[in-house]
Amino acid sequence: MNRYPRNMIGYGPTPPDANWPGGAKIAVSFVLNYEEGGENNILHGDPSSEAFLSEVIGATPWEGKRHWNMESNYEYGARAGFWRLHRLFTEKGVPLTVYGVTDALARGPEQLWAMQDAGWEIASHGKKWIEHKDMTEAEERAVMEEGVALHTEVVGTPPEGWYTGRCSMNTVRLAAEMGMKWVSDTIDDDLPYWRRFGDAETLVIPYTMDTNDMRFAGPATFGGQEEFFEYLKGAFDVLYEEGEAGSAKMFSIGMHCRLLGRPGRMAALKKFIEYAQAKGDVWFPRRIDIYDHWLEHHPSETPEMVPSTMSREGFVAAFGSIYEHSPWIAERAWEAELGPVNDSAIGLWSALVRVFRRASPEERLGVLKAHPDLAGKLATAKRLTAESTGEQASAGLDALTDAEREFFVAGNTEYTEKFGFPFIICVKDHTKATIMEAFPARIASDPETEFKEACRHVERIAYHRLKDLLP
Repeated sequence: MNRYPRNMIGYGPTPPDANWPGGAKIAVSFVLNYEEGGENNILHGDPSSEAFLSEVIGATPWEGKRHWNMESNYEYGARAGFWRLHRLFTEKGVPLTVYGVTDALARGPEQLWAMQDAGWEIASHGKKWIEHKDMTEAEERAVMEEGVALHTEVVGTPPEGWYTGRCSMNTVRLAAEMGMKWVSDTIDDDLPYWRRFGDAETLVIPYTMDTNDMRFAGPATFGGQEEFFEYLKGAFDVLYEEGEAGSAKMFSIGMHCRLLGRPGRMAALKKFIEYAQAKGDVWFPRRIDIYDHWLEHHPSETPEMVPSTMSREGFVAAFGSIYEHSPWIAERAWEAELGPVNDSAIGLWSALVRVFRRASPEERLGVLKAHPDLAGKLATAKRLTAESTGEQASAGLDALTDAEREFFVAGNTEYTEKFGFPFIICVKDHTKATIMEAFPARIASDPETEFKEACRHVERIAYHRLKDLLP
């Protein structure tokens, strides 16, 4: 038994239409990271200075020392950059979500007042803007709980959303267990989705690392304001077109006071906001607004069957008959690697078919022999499995004329005598007429070719059976 926890399919090839308010073709979510005063600094009890996301090229942590240029860079974000961004968004009437580092909010009462006065959502960005990856689960939980307590004290209400950024593998689960309505510590989709951890559930609202001003401060940088604008515009246009086609998405834009708040970059942001607003059918929500909308229009649903979480007994009971009278295939699949990707019809089909294809020729021959004749004696005696009964009926094989019945009896007999297993065809891919047409050609085939062809049809039958059970 091996369970692979990563979800590599998500909504798959046909994501739901978000159905944004007013028929909006796209939801543009602006997020302002407020970290100034919460970064690594020995004044804050940290072992070294900050070295991440600044104008200081090639910065490294200074152990046990303050870093004047790094500190002043962060101070620019609080003293000037924030207010420039605040003026732009309030003038344009565009609300946003603040990822607020709690220590930074506590050290910026004027900025916090302005955020609240503008009606911006203030989510938690952790107590301090530091790495969580090396914390034990207990340590991280304690730090997050301390951040929520301080957030409540400083803001006046507890946070409803969470984004750490410098997170661990436990962060999203811990945030859900702490009752966060939404969590954004992921960049894995263009739409929100529900995530459950035991009894705790949260809405994951994916964030972004590409349409993010952090790329002004890293190796893969934006060369200037026009490059930033064109990148935002290109992403917006693609998502807007998808919305016009009936598959509306969400577009996140990440901002930092000390980065995008610089005058040389603000023109690009202003130009983009005006471009997006000119479209008319664009929704500019806070992330809590996205949560409220998703809860109303796309509520969490508990699927009837989740194969990757089922017990061995339950799994074999549910899927042991997918391959006719061959539960060993389900047994081996359960023992192999399964994960969220295998919880759909195609995903579980893949897990089962790999067992079938890996089986010995003798084992696969046993599966072929387990199949009944088409319209044969078992069908007449009503002794077929429920799956076979429905499949044969779908092609009208349960209502044959005398001549047709004679044709099937003769064909089945000749085929079985030649190949040693019954004639197998995926009837859901055929009609009665095309099945009858296939008999002569298949009988004329050589044994090796026909063995492969019969196995191919067995695999198709398995797919159709799973499609009736799973999404």
